[in-house]
Amino acid sequence: MRDKITATEEDFHRLLSEGRGETIFGQYDGETVAFIYFYQNSSAFTGQTGLYIDGFLVDEAMKGKGLGKIMMAYMSQLALERDCQRLEWGCLDWNQPAIDFYRKLDAYSVEEMRIYRFGPEQLESNANSFN
Repeated sequence: MRDKITATEEDFHRLLSEGRGETIFGQYDGETVAFIYFYQNSSAFTGQTGLYIDGFLVDEAMKGKGLGKIMMAYMSQLALERDCQRLEWGCLDWNQPAIDFYRKLDAYSVEEMRIYRFGPEQLESNANSFN
């Protein structure tokens, strides 16, 4: 989905410097080969806090070597240290290798929920309908 990514390096630095998210990097032989971008969230529905993984990438050459599992174990430990009751992320329904990976970790999918979104144009239109 590289063609869908619109964030620039400056956008990413801004998010991190403003404390809106955090990043961990996975390294192998001194090279960065993976990363997770995440932020803390909470739910009025469940009354729980959690960490939400918004971006998770492991270089293709590193897949199957255990780095992704190590990074998810680290994220789980971090969630527990921060008194969170959950760790969540999204996964596109066509990404079968990722789905298989998450299932091997004993993660489950929340099937009865869909994500809806306002992009910039819808935000503007919807905000203006209030005035």
